[in-house]
Amino acid sequence: MLARIYRPAKTAMQSGKAKSRDWRLEFEPASARFPDPLTGWTGSTDMNGQVRLTFDTKEEAIDYAERHGIAFRLHEPNETPVIIKAYADNFAPDRKQSWTH
Repeated sequence: MLARIYRPAKTAMQSGKAKSRDWRLEFEPASARFPDPLTGWTGSTDMNGQVRLTFDTKEEAIDYAERHGIAFRLHEPNETPVIIKAYADNFAPDRKQSWTH
């Protein structure tokens, strides 16, 4: 029963960072998924695949996993650089690119 601790990336459908600041603990799948012959839905015999725990900090998630004896793999997030821009920079005289319409 291996779990992974990670911070989810923001979705492509939003410009904000909602729900991407928390840390998650999810279990890796223990068995392969299979299609249900009647409905065609995907099924699994692994009930831990339905468990998703959310924590405020990375340390809380690690403490929880260690306290309950859960083996885990930590995935550090890739931080995006903050580029500060202003509208006035479009008209700056020392602009690196030519300003065209």
